[in-house]
Amino acid sequence: MASSTLIAIFCMGLAVYSTRLAGYWLLQGRTISGRTKAALDAVPPAILISVIAPDLFLQGPEGYIAGFATVVAAALRLPLLAVIAVGVAAIAVARSVIT
Repeated sequence: MASSTLIAIFCMGLAVYSTRLAGYWLLQGRTISGRTKAALDAVPPAILISVIAPDLFLQGPEGYIAGFATVVAAALRLPLLAVIAVGVAAIAVARSVIT
């Protein structure tokens, strides 16, 4: 890999880790419950959807199939990693069948 790619990966990891630490620091000593906890639990899937959805629906029919499969997996309350795996597998299978 090019050094600029490695630097970009390192910087993205640093940004993610620093925001996570900032969250722990800001919420230190506070009890989180109810609506606040529900809102914070919804942040990771919301960010993932906002990053993936635009590109997914530019893929044509394969993207629609993978999007539908991912939504079904999420509706079944599978863990986030499993939902991602379903989406990746669905687009791979759709591409091999349709293309």
